[in-house]
Amino acid sequence: MALNIDDLQLLIDIVACGSFSQAAARRGWSQPQVSQRVGLLEADLGAQLFQRHRRGAIPTAACLSFLPAVQEALATLEAGRTAIQGAPALPRMTLACMPSLASVVFGPILVALAKAPMEIRCSTDHSQTIMENLLSSKAQFGFILKCPAVAGIQMERIWRSPIIAVVHKRHPLAKSGALTLADIANEQLAPQFWGDGCDQLINQLRSLRSASGPIHAIQPSSAAREMAMEHGFLTFMPEVAVKRDLREGRLIKLAISDLPLWEWEVMMAWRSGKRSDVSKQQVIDTVRAMAADWA
Repeated sequence: MALNIDDLQLLIDIVACGSFSQAAARRGWSQPQVSQRVGLLEADLGAQLFQRHRRGAIPTAACLSFLPAVQEALATLEAGRTAIQGAPALPRMTLACMPSLASVVFGPILVALAKAPMEIRCSTDHSQTIMENLLSSKAQFGFILKCPAVAGIQMERIWRSPIIAVVHKRHPLAKSGALTLADIANEQLAPQFWGDGCDQLINQLRSLRSASGPIHAIQPSSAAREMAMEHGFLTFMPEVAVKRDLREGRLIKLAISDLPLWEWEVMMAWRSGKRSDVSKQQVIDTVRAMAADWA
């Protein structure tokens, strides 16, 4: 039997979703149809590709060995289709990151690679979707917060950035010295929601308040920045997201002695492969060189 392109893409979908039923829903197929197609593919390859269980499907060692060749074949086919349509011959690198990282990551990378022989596309999404897009070659690089390892994906930490408290330079607290959480608990507060640590902070601040009032949590970092810059709020957010504002004096970092150490641990992720890719390596080298400036 000749290998079917749809079956190869289906293989990638199942690995990304971890489930026959979710892969079926993504493709608009029935689950029995997916099971049948996988069975035929396994028969043709002479190897079991998935271990089925009640909660989904786990790729076997044979599947993981086969997966890079599948991804490469589909990427090559897509490149051929693009060439037929008259697209530029330059290689395309798609970078994906969480919305809160976009203003920090995309601009510096594009400037650094402005004259590099490649075309860069930028997109934002949730971390899980970004990882799925890396597996299916819809994106070549992802910038995400630290997450569990995924087979076939390399991850490398590029920086850690502490969560800090900031206010506008004209805020009444901007010229304060050492503060405690109790000192700022009754202020207008709108921390950027960065995870469980943010909920812990809100609960701690609420317990210190002497007057009732809402504590808002917002995303992405650009929205938290605007609340401080334009509306007089005190916000908590990753230092890297407002590094230029702090350096140029538009925002002021408050010295809060009992603020726990919470950090953004940002990872660069890409699909591993045996074939050398000059453009991909250039992006990796560029990001590594820039990482110290982001930290």
